[in-house]
Amino acid sequence: MRENDPVTSATRQPQTPAAAVRPRLIATDLDGTLLRDDKSVSPRTVAALAAAEEAGIEVFFVTGRPARWMDVVSDHVHGHGLAICGNGAAVVDLHGGPGAHRFVKVRELARPNALDAVGLLRDAAPGTMYAVEQTYGFYQEPDYPKLHMEIPDQLAPAEDLLGPDAPGADEPVLKILAFHPTLDPDAFLTLARLAIGDRANVTRSSPSALLEISGPGVSKASTLALCCAERGISHEEVVAFGDMPNDVEMLTWAGQSYAMGNAHPDVITAASGRTVANNEDGVAVVIERLLAQQP
Repeated sequence: MRENDPVTSATRQPQTPAAAVRPRLIATDLDGTLLRDDKSVSPRTVAALAAAEEAGIEVFFVTGRPARWMDVVSDHVHGHGLAICGNGAAVVDLHGGPGAHRFVKVRELARPNALDAVGLLRDAAPGTMYAVEQTYGFYQEPDYPKLHMEIPDQLAPAEDLLGPDAPGADEPVLKILAFHPTLDPDAFLTLARLAIGDRANVTRSSPSALLEISGPGVSKASTLALCCAERGISHEEVVAFGDMPNDVEMLTWAGQSYAMGNAHPDVITAASGRTVANNEDGVAVVIERLLAQQP
């Protein structure tokens, strides 16, 4: 199912002190947040996630990863089995296990918008290289670096990959990846946002100059807001965790939010609290404290 309908506002407007609200949903990023640097989920974190679910608090993984990279946490999705992938571009049911996931909701990047974004960024930042992430396919330009440890389905210029006769032309585009070999990552993000404007949403989660370009209004926050609205959960009842700029909107929206000890400065500013680093099980530390406070 493809969706680009108006979404629930992802702007937090607190009305009740967060500490007075019992959490109903935990939303956590993966890389640099829930996962340790070796991409493992520690036993302490596994136990904390299970305890939260046992206490009736839903846990949502909210990540920039594509669905095919979710095997690292597919054993920990518990009851609902859902994860938000691609920075909000897809809601995925992981119950089938690795390679057998099902797309529940898709918020695609329209190809005309994608082509506009590529053209505008080519002009603003010469030397940028692109890859195209679709629901089931991954395509890239010949010079795009091997950042993702996978073999692309096809090599071609981005304009050809996004054209009407492109491979997978009947398949939704989830996001465009844009890499620059020399620009500062934050400077590249600012430049791209100014160049692309409202044609697409631009963010980043990598320490390198790698940008992630999604449909207008598509973010972790806006898709999480949709999922919460479907469950009758308010933003005040959400506790969120993150470490990179693609988490900022989600952390701003949630009633309680925590920047990891290893977080980007913008994330620290956006969050209402801080925890220790991902390698020190910072998500588990907060979950344990929250559960200890429950009546």
